[in-house]
Amino acid sequence: MSTLNSFIKVIVLYWFTLMTCYSTAINAADVEPKVLTFGVVPQQAASTLAKGWAPVLAELSQNAKIDLQFATAPDIPTFETRLANGEYDIAYMNPYHFTVFKESPGYMALAKEQDKYLKGLIVVRKDSGLSELMDLNGKSLAFPAPAAFAASVIPRAILKQQGIAHNTKYVGSHDSVYLAVAQGLVDAGGGVGRTFKNMDTDVTEQLKVLWRTPGYTPHAIATHPRVSHELREVLLTQLLALSNTSKGRALLDGLGFKAMEAAQSSDWDDVRALSLSELDAPLKESN
Repeated sequence: MSTLNSFIKVIVLYWFTLMTCYSTAINAADVEPKVLTFGVVPQQAASTLAKGWAPVLAELSQNAKIDLQFATAPDIPTFETRLANGEYDIAYMNPYHFTVFKESPGYMALAKEQDKYLKGLIVVRKDSGLSELMDLNGKSLAFPAPAAFAASVIPRAILKQQGIAHNTKYVGSHDSVYLAVAQGLVDAGGGVGRTFKNMDTDVTEQLKVLWRTPGYTPHAIATHPRVSHELREVLLTQLLALSNTSKGRALLDGLGFKAMEAAQSSDWDDVRALSLSELDAPLKESN
């Protein structure tokens, strides 16, 4: 009988050990971070973008237990191609990009800056003698890319409405616009307040803002359809939580953000109302 009892104890102990190892393995798999690529529209040099975004993504990765990997592209047209191909799991994209890539491949709005409206601007050299929008008639203007919303789409649309003829040059990024104007390669250029503020002061000291556009719903943080609802919820929770701590607020400040809020596709209906379908051609060509 004692031999039988010993045998039973050995079997029970073996079963318990086996189940414990199995449970440990399952739990380890559960907590292993999900790797997601976070693409950022290349409004600035990759090093500048990484300096602002990498600490934010590291904080979100730690809190959400998601491995968010920073990614961008060498220029905006390449970024658009990658969005069209669904290469980014999550992307920070401009308002016009969102309205296009919501349709295909189906990026879904997750968050946007709270109480923020995106305005473009046109800059000129301080010593240019240009003082109003009509002074740009017949001048050369630099823009980041055809589909750069506030820095290109809106200024070009309004210049066209007002009959201001100009020569257009696309230079790939906001930083390149400011450099081109500062160096006298073009008469003026389009950008946005945040990138102008973050540009090297030795460049911006030579420039002045000639004109600002009306405001529109800002950039979207959107997820590819392959990102699960559960992961979206976790990520959104942590994005919103950033503004609740001094560390999180400092990280957002590094991006020029104050706070984030949940977003839905209809938030960009003001952009859709602009009926910018005529700009689809250059966007699709760049893809």
